[in-house]
Amino acid sequence: MGCGSCSTGGGCSPAGCKSNGSCLTNGCSKLDVYDWLSHMDMPVNYKPFSIVEIKFKGSRKEFYINTDNVYLENGDLVVVEAATGGYDIGHISLTGELVRMQLVKRRVKEEDVLKKIYRRATPADVDKWKAAKDMEWETMHSARKLALSLNLSMKLSDVDYQADKSKATFYYTAEGRVDFRELIKKMAETFRIRIEMRQIGMRQEASRLGGIGSCGRELCCSTWLTDFKTVSTSAARYQNLSLNTLKLAGQCGKLKCCLNYELDTYMDALKHIPENVNYLKTLKGDARLQKTDIFKKQMWFSYPREESWIAVPLARVKEIQQMNKDGVLPDDLLVFVEVETEPIKALDYENVVGQDSLTRLDERNRNNNNKKKNKNRNKNKPNPNNPNGNSNQPRPANVAGQPNNSGQPRPQGPRPEGGNNNTNPGAQPRPQGPRPDGGSNPNRNRNRPNNNRNKPNRPDGNRGGGDEPPKE
Repeated sequence: MGCGSCSTGGGCSPAGCKSNGSCLTNGCSKLDVYDWLSHMDMPVNYKPFSIVEIKFKGSRKEFYINTDNVYLENGDLVVVEAATGGYDIGHISLTGELVRMQLVKRRVKEEDVLKKIYRRATPADVDKWKAAKDMEWETMHSARKLALSLNLSMKLSDVDYQADKSKATFYYTAEGRVDFRELIKKMAETFRIRIEMRQIGMRQEASRLGGIGSCGRELCCSTWLTDFKTVSTSAARYQNLSLNTLKLAGQCGKLKCCLNYELDTYMDALKHIPENVNYLKTLKGDARLQKTDIFKKQMWFSYPREESWIAVPLARVKEIQQMNKDGVLPDDLLVFVEVETEPIKALDYENVVGQDSLTRLDERNRNNNNKKKNKNRNKNKPNPNNPNGNSNQPRPANVAGQPNNSGQPRPQGPRPEGGNNNTNPGAQPRPQGPRPDGGSNPNRNRNRPNNNRNKPNRPDGNRGGGDEPPKE
């Protein structure tokens, strides 16, 4: 059953449904049962089970007989026979063979189901049912004022009107027995209906009223939980929770139902935890138990006058416990074992291209960045010989026909024999022959190999590199 049935009237709890049919919470599907037989094909001669399950406001469910064999589906509104006369309207919650299983589960015999289904609810029935539900809020507040005027120690929590407005059921909570005979007389005179008083527990009250739990979600009892099991403090003790009633209690004032959700898992894990281990005796002293980590299978101990705790595995705890029974005291809680480190094996392949290095690209980028930084640093460094220009700029070569450093054009044709390489016209020619001081011959470089063979020829027929005089 979806929220579509809730759009026809009340019955949703507690946030209700949106106009588009989507539910804000799971309140509409609280009492739904998954029909796992719906996709199965029944035999040809199969006769549908005549008893159906119908749910009403709150957690109330009852069984009715479909005497006219009306085709019903989950979520349909039907008009049924009331217990004290008149009629009521409810939703179909379960049909088919699952109803037979629910009867066995609740220990109800088929012969004991006597109430009948009259018909499907008509629009007139639905309108009257809505009007009855709209009267519940005002009726409950009026009844509370009457109870306060009579000084009754009771709390009215909810009111449930019958669909034909002939009866109203008041649900209340009280610590002890309450004499409400005078209250019933006054309520019957005020509301002009039949009154039924029904006492419920704290958990049922929280289920009807709803609320938000400490987990930030809507209460389980008001969304999906229908049967309430007893919760004891031993459930919190097994889960190593602090026995603080303020933290363990729910909106109803009782222990939270969620304490039972993981209790079976903790009980299975506690089977491996040794019992009666309050302290362990060692040569260092008596170590007392401070904490037990159930799922990690560790127990924490501490020595007297020491603040640090030592985590001991369960196997070691059982071993020390058995040693203490035999009268043997171990040196310490833990056994320190030297771990032999194996030598690193050399790779049986040669890394040629560096593919096994994850940082090879980072190193390459780092080298490129360093080169760029050095280049920019040299580019910005001034040249002392050339203050007007950059030292790293290439020097233009003197080509024949173009002006040299003195501003005059270079003469065309072959260079005269015995001339020097100095392009300055004011320079004196270098004398031939041996130097008077006994030095070496300046023409000694003629026998050296020419390193400028690979350079392109000059336009005047000479090879490059002859613009500067030979260095001594």
